[in-house]
Amino acid sequence: MAMPIRPYRDRIYIRKDILVRLIQYGTLNQTTLLSYCGLNLKKHKEILDEMVEKGLISRKEVKHGKRRIIEYSITQKGIAFCKKILQPYEEMFPRKGRSID
Repeated sequence: MAMPIRPYRDRIYIRKDILVRLIQYGTLNQTTLLSYCGLNLKKHKEILDEMVEKGLISRKEVKHGKRRIIEYSITQKGIAFCKKILQPYEEMFPRKGRSID
């Protein structure tokens, strides 16, 4: 059985998907965030790191026994960026076959 081909997603839409999920859910652990956004940790870790570095999202390590869980949440700067830049961008250049969140 052939795997369905997933359409290419521009990096700007990946960033918007991350921000929108964090707006929806508040705080998400790394695995859940990547799963909800349809991302792969090895391929997309640099995007998360860049967004933390730019102050759009925050990263926190939480210890659960011997395990260490990484949680992400959106910052006020991230919310403003989403509203002022990403939403107007997607209105101007909508994704094909997908409605705007």
